[in-house]
Amino acid sequence: MAFLELDREKLKFNFNYLKSILDKHKIKFGVVSKLLCGNEEYLKELINLGVEQILDARIDNLKVIKKLDPEIETVYIRPPSKRGIKNVVKYADISFNTEFSTIKLLSDEAKRQKKKHKVMIMIEMGDLREGVLGEEFIDFYGSIFKLPNIEVVGIGTNLNCLNGVMPSQDKLVQLCLYEQLVEAKFKRNIPYVSGGSSVTLELVFKNIIPEGITHFRIGETLFMGNNLFTEEDIPEMKHDIFKLNTEIIELTEKPVVPTGEIGTNVAGEVKSFDEEDYGKTSYRAILDVGLLDIDPQNMAPLDDGVEITGASSDMIVVDLGSEKPKYKVGDLIQFRLNYMGALSVLGSKYIRKKVI
Repeated sequence: MAFLELDREKLKFNFNYLKSILDKHKIKFGVVSKLLCGNEEYLKELINLGVEQILDARIDNLKVIKKLDPEIETVYIRPPSKRGIKNVVKYADISFNTEFSTIKLLSDEAKRQKKKHKVMIMIEMGDLREGVLGEEFIDFYGSIFKLPNIEVVGIGTNLNCLNGVMPSQDKLVQLCLYEQLVEAKFKRNIPYVSGGSSVTLELVFKNIIPEGITHFRIGETLFMGNNLFTEEDIPEMKHDIFKLNTEIIELTEKPVVPTGEIGTNVAGEVKSFDEEDYGKTSYRAILDVGLLDIDPQNMAPLDDGVEITGASSDMIVVDLGSEKPKYKVGDLIQFRLNYMGALSVLGSKYIRKKVI
């Protein structure tokens, strides 16, 4: 039966590596946990690292975090929907916001719950996802400061997530200037200047991050050990924290080329085959995962002798070559996952999750 492994020691190694680098720049970072899809066992591993702040875009996941450790500062990282206001105030200590009407509702709900709800205002810096426009942000902040039960704790921006606009020193200097303008005009302290997510780490590695940046939101690089700016692995980090173990449920020598009229398969593909492969055979294994769990493009076999040839909703077929393989039915074949692959598997209720 297929299962996913999380390597505790490798996760700890990556966390300590990132913390040591960001500490040198006096930057605090929260861990974005949405990849874990609320899995309690894996969230416990985050908490055991000594993480002080966990960010997520799903209220259900923040609810699990608060159940595991009420002292963890939780952050809701997308603008709240009006129908979710009650639970945002209940389970998120901080929320990212861009709409005055929404923050007004947060204020009203925080009053009902006898709480002070913290907000971070997101500024539009060119990627055209969420964010208050720059020419409007002074008036926007002025209106927010008047609301009861609301505490403005940060200013932030989001880059690269929608249109691929990359972070730059100039953009982050501009973000710092916005924060300075707010503090100067309203005589308020804004502790968090949140410079971005994993993709912005490249500016830290190059030592060109502006001093005014005080906060990062790190997810993918922690779990995958990759540099989103260069699209390469970071040599000093671990890259296989997650491993997908799949079980062979059939292993047979079969023709390389199918027989019969070729049409569109369940994945919407029309397969083509090389003429030179007609008459050839290879050993083909069927694995107990499929498109319902993961897109094969987001997984890579750890064994170089294994090649993915296709998938249906519940099974993936791999080619093991023309020579009699070392595998047998019941053996496991391991795969490394990219971020989207791990997200799919972690979101699948059909794949067991383990910690090693």
